[in-house]
Amino acid sequence: MSKIFRTNFSDFSNHSEVYSLLLNFIKAIKIGYITLNNVFSVVESVSKEKYREALNNSTIAVIDSQALSQYLLLFKSVNSARIFGPTFMEKTLEWGQKDELKHYFFGSSQETLNRMNTRVKENYPNAVISGSFSPPYKKEFSIEESDNYIQMMNESGADIFWIGLGAPKQEIWMYENYKKLNKGIMIGVGAGFDYLAGNTQHAPKWMKDFALEWLYRLMQEPKRLWKRYLVTNTLFLWYVLLEFLHLKKFEDEN
Repeated sequence: MSKIFRTNFSDFSNHSEVYSLLLNFIKAIKIGYITLNNVFSVVESVSKEKYREALNNSTIAVIDSQALSQYLLLFKSVNSARIFGPTFMEKTLEWGQKDELKHYFFGSSQETLNRMNTRVKENYPNAVISGSFSPPYKKEFSIEESDNYIQMMNESGADIFWIGLGAPKQEIWMYENYKKLNKGIMIGVGAGFDYLAGNTQHAPKWMKDFALEWLYRLMQEPKRLWKRYLVTNTLFLWYVLLEFLHLKKFEDEN
């Protein structure tokens, strides 16, 4: 797996460290995109070259999985905390109030965006939402459509563009379009939109600590997620086993 997937993940101890880096990046008027990497992205990137390319070239690669964090600690000696995307999104909205950050929401349904905007006003009254847009649901956008969306983002003057198109679509789209931004950074947050809107509930802390958040989410959406988690988690364990056998063979030969 390490021969295919990136190993240079950004090393963070907590959400605050990611926010500080993000804030400095924005103040420097740079452009880029952040990927939130979990078991699903690792497994998908093994077989999908374009997705792998998008992840490998991200400006900041954040670990968004307790299982992936433990894997990196075991095989790469990378001791990085898990940064849960939806929580980071909410904390950035909170902390960004004092730093006057401007946010833009791109993705999901109009109904979800409306709920998000309402909850932002209630929970983060000083947060600045520069705009939001619900694009048509399709496998991929045309170049003309993407250019129009980027134009709307640039005209909004936002600093952070939260992209909720779902993986792997959002990461590939960010990779192909972020260089067209005048300023700011895109963050592929996927299900973060549903969490912020209240469509999906956060798991209890003890489940997060034991890497069982996927199970809590599965309990909320069993029909949609059971197959994904069954296949993805099984493949991840298989890849970890292959990694172990590869390292063991290398040690025996040396």
